[in-house]
Amino acid sequence: MKNINLILAFLTLFAVQSLWAQDDDFRKTAPAPGPAPKIEFGAFEQFTLDNGLQVIVVENHKLPRIAFNLLVDVPPVEEGQYAGTAEMAGELLGRGADSLSKAEIDAAVDFIGADFSTSEEGMFGACLTKHKDKLLEVMVDVLLHPTFPEEEFEKLKKQRLSALSYEKDDADVIADKVAQKLRFGDHPYGEVPTEETIEAITVDRCKAYYENYFLPNNSYLAIIGDIKLEEAKEIAEKYFGGWKKGTLSKAFFERPEPPSEPAVAFVDKAGAVQSVIEITYPANLKPGADDAIAANVLNTLLGSGGLNSRLNLNIREDKGYSYGVGSTLSSDKYIGYFSAGGSVRNEVTDSAIVEFLYEMNRLRDELVSKEELQSTKNYITGSFARGMERPEAVARLALNTVRYKLPKDYYANYLKNLNAVTAGQLQEVAREYILPGQAYIVVVGNKSEVADKLARFDGDGEVSFFDVTGKPVSGEEEALPEGLTAMDVVENYLAAIGGRKQLEEVEDITFAMSTTVQGMAMQMTNQRKAPDKMLMKVEMNGMVVNETRFDGERGLVSAMGQEQKMEGEQAQSLRRQAMIFPELEYKKKKYELQLDGVEQLEDGKAYRVVVTAPDGEKATHYFDTKTGLKVKSIMTQEGPQGEATITSLMGDYREVDGIRLPFELKISGSAPFPINLKVESVEVNTGLSDELFKVEE
Repeated sequence: MKNINLILAFLTLFAVQSLWAQDDDFRKTAPAPGPAPKIEFGAFEQFTLDNGLQVIVVENHKLPRIAFNLLVDVPPVEEGQYAGTAEMAGELLGRGADSLSKAEIDAAVDFIGADFSTSEEGMFGACLTKHKDKLLEVMVDVLLHPTFPEEEFEKLKKQRLSALSYEKDDADVIADKVAQKLRFGDHPYGEVPTEETIEAITVDRCKAYYENYFLPNNSYLAIIGDIKLEEAKEIAEKYFGGWKKGTLSKAFFERPEPPSEPAVAFVDKAGAVQSVIEITYPANLKPGADDAIAANVLNTLLGSGGLNSRLNLNIREDKGYSYGVGSTLSSDKYIGYFSAGGSVRNEVTDSAIVEFLYEMNRLRDELVSKEELQSTKNYITGSFARGMERPEAVARLALNTVRYKLPKDYYANYLKNLNAVTAGQLQEVAREYILPGQAYIVVVGNKSEVADKLARFDGDGEVSFFDVTGKPVSGEEEALPEGLTAMDVVENYLAAIGGRKQLEEVEDITFAMSTTVQGMAMQMTNQRKAPDKMLMKVEMNGMVVNETRFDGERGLVSAMGQEQKMEGEQAQSLRRQAMIFPELEYKKKKYELQLDGVEQLEDGKAYRVVVTAPDGEKATHYFDTKTGLKVKSIMTQEGPQGEATITSLMGDYREVDGIRLPFELKISGSAPFPINLKVESVEVNTGLSDELFKVEE
């Protein structure tokens, strides 16, 4: 089953490579700034129902459409050992009502061509004006009479657990979770769902969340579109007037503060060729604050303004450390945050951190030039103008106005106030919210190549280590058994799956596999023959969408109507994939093996072995310390966006003709989505013909 992930990657790469190329060409040329457009922010009306529901109406008669955005203003909620309850309750809300099952809800919405969704903060619906009553009947049935069906709850829990399992190998997600826990600490915003907390959640807890927080006197309803005020009042009263108000429970939590000095937090991702950096801390920035517009200008200039932001111009364009970096300065009425980061190559991780901190300090120490300030304002103006073309965005701004008690003309005057921001104000705001000396510097990467270089960024000169869920761990490696070598580990593996003699007698092998990708069934056949011949076919809906063929010298990859021949050095990767049991070759050829340590995995401890092929390509393999079986592999692959780290998890070993083989593989990193492969059947020594693998010259 060696490197099946690399074969599958071709399917994704061929499908999106042309799009990536076009996008990259587009981003290399920034559009010239134009004059600031005049924004007409439509007046909105506001009224309150007897039950306390605040209603905002924005008339827009350009199109015969209408949208209903119900926002439940939930305060911070401490979930503790049940972290993730609110999110599950919000999604489960839309999966059943007294008179409608999930299937009936979906059918009713689809029949009128509407949009409908629920979340822990309310629900959203949109449709043609003529269908508004039908949509509202569904929305209100779900809102007032949710059933929280047990069957749907179990499905949702399974989905959450599956997602969490894959996220353990996603360096970006890991960095976000650790950063979230560090910057918010014991505040509810710092709670991160884990497999344990999701398992602990029950339907009753989801119901309790709904009953405690879904209250009209804590909610806002924005109605925007083709409707008059008087009709909106009638609709609001008819459909939402019967919603019973209640008493909202709010708890007090200490406001998180930035650390007193920089603190480096490291998560080991062995075998990774890139590090994910996230520099972060809490920020006491309130929506609509006097300096909120200047703070937006500041963050846009630093990292959220696309290709021309300072971080991208420095770290991407000038230094070439990354394909893209950015920053966020988020406001919140309880506590906001700052974050800056991106993915960079291992060897420049420390250099990239230097540049992040340099750009942060530069905003505090130097005035921004008139030209750069104006260019940033133009960028924000254009984004604001485009956003105003979407009714949902206008509704959100109207909601913000009421929810945060902003002046009614706040957004009507937004661009005028934006253009009044000065370089001096920007520097003042930078000194308030850009804190390079009080930041958590989170890095997820290859410990052996990166961690030792990061101590100089920490206030006390010591790097702190965390696991993928954000729990502190020791940075010390467990001692290896005395005298154990990497080749010993490999030989134990070969013995565990059948022994050298048995494996060397395998002349050919055929795997039939299946998976589901974004709801679509996919079948794969992988056939290999010694020495180094391979044929891999991927089928969807009875059609071959990818075929990879290697005859021992030449390769051919066909996908999405395109073909690519691979010869010479290009074919080396295919040659390795074509080996039936590549570990048999480690003694015969110029492979370099390094026993790199012992690592605690989810199901036990494993020896970590770094294998360097004769052409220099590296892979890290993990072998269970008790069974000897290979349970995980990490390798790198070159793609349109540079090198990517691909992780494969092997499990469910079964015996076939005296050989133990994994019947389950979980692969992440080879596509925008994880792949879970199941082996349906294995055939050994069936006498496959050489003609099957032939590649024409």
